[in-house]
Amino acid sequence: MQDNTKVYLIGSGIAALASAVYLNKDAGIAGENIYILEKDSVAGGACDGSGDVNEGFLVRGGRMHEAHYACYWDLLSNIPSLEDENISVTEESFAFSKKYVSNAKARLLKDAKKVDLSSYGLSLKQQAKLVELTFVPEIILNNKRIEDWFDQEFFDTNYWYIWSTMFAFQKWSSVAEMRRYMKRFIHLVDGLYKLGGIMRTKYNQYDSVIRPLRRYLEDKGVHFQMNTEVVDIDFNLSADKHTATVIHLKNKDEIVLAKDDYLFITNGSITESTDVGSWSSAPKLKGIDSSASWLLWKKLAKKHEIFGNPDPFCDNVDLQKWYSFTATLKDSTFHDYMQEFTGNVDGTGGLVTMTDSNWLMSIVIARQPHFPNQPQDVKIFWGYALYPDRKGNFVDKTMAECNGEEILEELYGHLKIQDLMKPITKAGKINCLPVAMPFIDSLFMPRKLGDRPDVIPKGATNFAFLGQFAEVEKDCVFTVEYSVRTAQMAVYGLFDTNKEVIEVYDSIHNPKYLVAAMKALSR
Repeated sequence: MQDNTKVYLIGSGIAALASAVYLNKDAGIAGENIYILEKDSVAGGACDGSGDVNEGFLVRGGRMHEAHYACYWDLLSNIPSLEDENISVTEESFAFSKKYVSNAKARLLKDAKKVDLSSYGLSLKQQAKLVELTFVPEIILNNKRIEDWFDQEFFDTNYWYIWSTMFAFQKWSSVAEMRRYMKRFIHLVDGLYKLGGIMRTKYNQYDSVIRPLRRYLEDKGVHFQMNTEVVDIDFNLSADKHTATVIHLKNKDEIVLAKDDYLFITNGSITESTDVGSWSSAPKLKGIDSSASWLLWKKLAKKHEIFGNPDPFCDNVDLQKWYSFTATLKDSTFHDYMQEFTGNVDGTGGLVTMTDSNWLMSIVIARQPHFPNQPQDVKIFWGYALYPDRKGNFVDKTMAECNGEEILEELYGHLKIQDLMKPITKAGKINCLPVAMPFIDSLFMPRKLGDRPDVIPKGATNFAFLGQFAEVEKDCVFTVEYSVRTAQMAVYGLFDTNKEVIEVYDSIHNPKYLVAAMKALSR
């Protein structure tokens, strides 16, 4: 490596930001020689959070945290927190989660009443299939769906309602990914019904994680080139060596890679082509034509098989999409009601799912404030639904057709609080922003080994893939841990750092967790 080595990172999600940290800290790359090329005007990828009290706050979704995200917490242990630079983001998050412990008392609802979760409702056959799934080789599950593995009655169990809404799995999702989740999170199964072991950041993940990361990197001299779209990459592809040579930008500029330069590529995106609606208008569902990262990956895949195959992940939007919404309330009536009804103080309950919702709607009331610029007398909550093409139970529209007001009308109907909330709505104290995300579940689509490229493809001399659509053996997509792990693999694999990638937490081989999980499944 030369002192003039430059590294270019396509995308500014947490995988790219983590890579920049490790490149500087462990590989010795000067911050001013690291360039983050981002199509959008805001960094952070899927770890987002925006808005204000007047326009409405917005989070497209939240990423699950737990104590055994070894790579993630290692990364953030180096990053001073947003509001107190004397403590790290890791320290702040562990302290916050210790203060507000997850213990959901109303995880599932039906007819506006709490569902008894003393049993997961699994038959002996279904229990056996879950156990069997953790032991079969992944390769025999190529392209198989969850519904190919279980009987149809499985999808009416408490276990499935809890599992599917917590992780956003669908019946048609990859059973190989479900297998990875079972193995990776077996230590959480015992307390899954109450969200036991789930951790949270102090604020939304943009303010609690991305802003501190960006500040840290900019202080090191890292360049953030926003509104910079990469449309193609040239490679010198030979029999046994593959080298990235030129980065092509949408504005027709080119970045020619010198012999000591490197390129890290975030291929694919779960939040690309997002559209935000309003109180009075529904969001529009966009397609792949507006998605820079998917179009780039498709171009790369045509060049060589080492670049993987994006098609299973992006070519069926109707099976990959779901819709979320964020409500901003200049009133505490809703939150007061939910606290009394659920028995959970805000920040301790997590997901509340309406099992009789045609949309399969869930909401989350985070600890308030969820944004640093959120006034004390303003409340927010987030929700989503897995079946947006079904008509509502109380609104004669699909969720996809609904504006923010109609989505809340549907929610109030399920909770039987229409009369309670009517005067609040009439007084104009509520806003709700719905969001359409065409690729949000794309990482769970049935696939085969090889569809995701290796982080460092065989023969790659100066490039790596990052994020949710690069292959990491044993770990689970749709987690921040997966993204940060790809960053460690890329940096430690391409550079001489004397550092090893932290191993995936191996709870599946811990007898204590296995016994607890088996007991829980049989309840």
